[in-house]
Amino acid sequence: MADVTVPHRAFEVSVHGLLVEVVRGPDSGATTRAREDTITVGTAEGNDLVLTDDTVSRYHLELKNVGDRILVVDLGSTNGTSTQGVHVERASVAPGTVLTLGKTALRVDSGAPAKVELLDGDRLGDMRGQAPAMRKLMSRILRVAQSDVSVLLIGDTGVGKEVTARAIHDASSRADEPFETVDCGSLSPTLIASELFGHEKGAFTGATQRHAGAFERANGGTLFLDEIGELPSALQPNLLGALERRSFRRVGGQDPVRVDVRVVCATNRDLRREVNKGRFRQDLYYRIAVVLLEIPALRERTEDIELLVEHFLREAGHSGSVEAVVPEAAMEALEQHTWPGNVRELRNFVEAALAMGEVPTLYGDPEMTPHEDAVPSAESAFPSKPLDELYAMNYKDARAAIVDEFEGMYLRVLMERCRENVSRAARESDIHRSYLTQMLKRHGLR
Repeated sequence: MADVTVPHRAFEVSVHGLLVEVVRGPDSGATTRAREDTITVGTAEGNDLVLTDDTVSRYHLELKNVGDRILVVDLGSTNGTSTQGVHVERASVAPGTVLTLGKTALRVDSGAPAKVELLDGDRLGDMRGQAPAMRKLMSRILRVAQSDVSVLLIGDTGVGKEVTARAIHDASSRADEPFETVDCGSLSPTLIASELFGHEKGAFTGATQRHAGAFERANGGTLFLDEIGELPSALQPNLLGALERRSFRRVGGQDPVRVDVRVVCATNRDLRREVNKGRFRQDLYYRIAVVLLEIPALRERTEDIELLVEHFLREAGHSGSVEAVVPEAAMEALEQHTWPGNVRELRNFVEAALAMGEVPTLYGDPEMTPHEDAVPSAESAFPSKPLDELYAMNYKDARAAIVDEFEGMYLRVLMERCRENVSRAARESDIHRSYLTQMLKRHGLR
């Protein structure tokens, strides 16, 4: 069990309020105020403002108060969001702006100040943060840990979703029971069912003995399902059934297996967009997102970098001063970095600095910018083999050589563009994540 300092205290701070009023459409006159600083709008139950307009999507948009402006984020709605005839996907608007959603028009405005609870401290388990966004998150973790409701963690790759899931587990009454993790994005579709629910001996070729799945192994404790957005649609009903009935059947089995498991899921996708597109079941989303916790990106809490650097150094066994490994000038550079890899990237940086005895160059610095020939460009000579050499080969081998070379070039450019984020690369290339991982390994890119 991770070290959790008790007792944890919290205090409230005031934030700008948010008020939304329906000024046109079937629900004209309806209003809602933000309980904290965010309001979601759509026709699905669970939104802060639930509309009946059939031209509005189930999860249509999200509104967030950011200082004296209001951030509007369209959640991949069918008919879109606009203001004064301008289509909006993500924009900062002034209070009093009228937004159009299908047949409905909303006025978004500042409201009475709302109260937000912050942790009175900068750590919870292995989590570290003094930024208000992190102290708000840690306070919410302590609250949600007191119940057994399902939690969905969202945030960019590398923000620390597994650490957050572990903090929920360690702060709960299940802390002394198992904590199991399943990465739904790293397993092939044929293996996920067996890993989740187990299988009986003889259930399929190679099943030489009974296998207990993650649900069974986590009985009494917490099951963390990472990259839940990658779960194949064919398996989504099975997971929904297991969560609703608290029981399941092993692959190839007939008898139900009952379990008592708290489920925490995580994704770097916005599953509300996936529901709107029909790629993720709405009823499953309801079940796993009883509480939604958003983990802020590191670029949004750069005041935490020095605290995190010290934490990672201590974890790695360094007992000396932080400045001996990361001098003051280097620390200032870290606070200016954009951190596309978030906390994971920072951890790698610290471990490299400690191992090498010198501060490594950050990605994006001049010395780290790829050379012109590091990533093949459209102007590069292709294929690299002389044509006469290819013509001397039989058709099958020549074609295979060209395809293999193109595949390697394509993958290198793809991963460079996606900052080594496999999930994002899979979405942009429309290649299934498990197959993309195999391709990357084949070309030495993983």
